[in-house]
Amino acid sequence: MWQSLLDAYRDRIVDTGREPLFLLLLGLVLSFLFIRISTRLIRAQVRWWPGNVTPGGLHIHHVVFGQALLLICGVAAFALRGDGGAWWNLLGFGFGVGCGLVLDEFALVLHLKDVYWSTQGRTSVDAVMLAVATIGLLLLGELPLGGFARHPDGATLAGACVLLALVVVSLLKGKTWTGLLGIMLWPLAVVGALRLARPQSPWARWRYRSRPRRLARAERREERIHRRLVAAKTAAYDLLAGTPDAEPGPVAPVPAAPPRPSRRPPSNRRRPRPGGCAAPRSPSGTCGSPR
Repeated sequence: MWQSLLDAYRDRIVDTGREPLFLLLLGLVLSFLFIRISTRLIRAQVRWWPGNVTPGGLHIHHVVFGQALLLICGVAAFALRGDGGAWWNLLGFGFGVGCGLVLDEFALVLHLKDVYWSTQGRTSVDAVMLAVATIGLLLLGELPLGGFARHPDGATLAGACVLLALVVVSLLKGKTWTGLLGIMLWPLAVVGALRLARPQSPWARWRYRSRPRRLARAERREERIHRRLVAAKTAAYDLLAGTPDAEPGPVAPVPAAPPRPSRRPPSNRRRPRPGGCAAPRSPSGTCGSPR
C-alpha cells in the first residue's frame, strides 16, 4: 500500500514538477490546523500552553508572522536562478505556512478589527477552504479559465470570456462557492449561471422584483436546500475551527424618568389678609401700623 502511494506521488507530483505546489498546500493545511489548535487552547486558558505573543504588552497577531514568511519565501523564490531543486521545495513549504497564518486571520484584515471568535471571523475559514480547493485542483491538472497556451488562438480567448461571464453571473446570483470554483471547473459555472438566484442576491433584487412567482420559487428553494447546507457547514466549521462567541443581544432602551413637579421658591411677600390688608390691623381697626 505504502509503495503504491509513493509510486503515485512520484508519477503524478514529482515527475510532473508539482512537488513545490504540493508542499505549499501541505504547509498551508498544517499551519492552519496548528494555529487553530493553538488559539483554541489559548481561548480555553490551558496553563501549559505558551499563549499569545505579547512583547511589552503588545499583542502580535499571527498574521504578522505569516506576512513575514510570505515576503521572505516569495522574494527568495524569485531570486533563485536555474533549477532550485530542494530550495524550491523548502520555499514552497514556507510560503504555504505563511499562507495558512495569513488566511486564518483573513477576516481581521478584511474588517480591520479583531473578529476572530465572532461570526464574521468565519470568513477566514471560508478563505482557507477556497485556497485549499483551488490548489488541490491545480495539483490535479485543472487550470483557470480552461488554461492558456503560450500563443492562444481566438477560440480559446472566446471560450475564456464566456466562462468568465458565467462566473460573474453565478457570483451576482449569490452563489459564491459555485462561481469561484467555476473558474477552475467550467460545469460549476454553467450550473450556477442557469439555476435560480438566491433571494437576497443582487440578481434577485434586479430581476425578480417584477416576477413574484420566480422570487417565491427562489425563497422556497432557499428554505428547502440552502438553509440545510448552511446548518451542515456551520456544524463542520464548529468542529474544525471552534464555536464563535455568542452575539450580544440588542440593548433594551432605558425608560426615561418621569419629570419631577417643579417647586416654586417661597415668596417673601406676605399674603393679603382677609379684607385686602397685607399688614396687621391697628387697634383702631384701620389697615396699617399705628404711627
